[in-house]
Amino acid sequence: MSEKLKVGIVGATGMVGQRLITLLADHPWFEISCLAASSRSAGRIYAEVTEGRWRQKMLLPEKVGKMMILDANDIAGIKAKVDFVFCAVSLDKQATKELEECYAKAEIPVVSNNSAHRMTADVPMVIPEINDDHLQVIEQQKKRLGTKKGFIAVKPNCSIQSYVPMLAALWEYEPKKVVVSTYQAVSGAGKTLADWPEMADNVIPYIGGEEEKSEQEPLKIFGIVGENGIEHSQALTISAQCVRVPVEDGHLATFAVEFGKKPGKEEIIKKFAEFQGAPQVLNLPSAPKQFIHYFAEDNRPQTNSDRDLEQGMAVSVGRLRDDNIFDYRLVGLSHNTLRGAAGGAVLIAELLKAKGYF
Repeated sequence: MSEKLKVGIVGATGMVGQRLITLLADHPWFEISCLAASSRSAGRIYAEVTEGRWRQKMLLPEKVGKMMILDANDIAGIKAKVDFVFCAVSLDKQATKELEECYAKAEIPVVSNNSAHRMTADVPMVIPEINDDHLQVIEQQKKRLGTKKGFIAVKPNCSIQSYVPMLAALWEYEPKKVVVSTYQAVSGAGKTLADWPEMADNVIPYIGGEEEKSEQEPLKIFGIVGENGIEHSQALTISAQCVRVPVEDGHLATFAVEFGKKPGKEEIIKKFAEFQGAPQVLNLPSAPKQFIHYFAEDNRPQTNSDRDLEQGMAVSVGRLRDDNIFDYRLVGLSHNTLRGAAGGAVLIAELLKAKGYF
């Protein structure tokens, strides 16, 4: 690719914004050209604003550290610098929806890490290996917004990446009911163990809004594109519980599944190994070579050992066994700030580029 696309990061000072910087610093297709944040940070140098707040293991790239932060509401100023933006702001839902639509109406494509537009019917919510065909709904969205190239695409909730890919790999066997519990890392709340002392030796059995997202978002992912946007699947029912655990990164899920057509265990393991989607076929830069890794060991996957598989972009699963109520139960794992957040957004952007949406 001869010329890189110019990329803006809106919400650049937060944890997801920081992670996006590390992933885009040496990206073969994209180049960071603009950083934006709240009016409190606007007009200041990025390294100064994030001094003492840089949470990534990778050092802040010198070039990025010297960039001046723009006001996220300065859409005209940002438009002059970018081909598209990633959005990872910390605003309430309505304000986020309005801001992202303002960018799209200004003909700036938006790849969103926020939840505000996930249930908007004509906004594709994509796990690239699973429902890349949902990108076609962008044409409906453009008609609603009155745009030629501006649109919004969004990644789903980070916790569902730890079990939804396995359901997708087994979709031909008609999963009907799922009971899932997710054990979610503190980085999912934008924090570290060091700055959240209440998490030491503790589990919090509530994460606001997570259970509803875990039960509803997969239904959109497994839905179809209709005349009025994406129609949610009616084939699946999910019951979820979500708890916060004292882990830095990595969301783990225990789940049980009932199928309409029960497969054998060997069939399941084979499907996991063979499952791939558009990112693998298109050889996208951030795509894992093997999306789902199955572990036969009784004590895998483990958060600390397995969350970084394929630079954190693969998911893993193990402990496949018979269930006393449903057909099978399993344990899944995904890296929440890589596959589940920033890395997932970068992969969506690569997919959009490869399919000609940028």
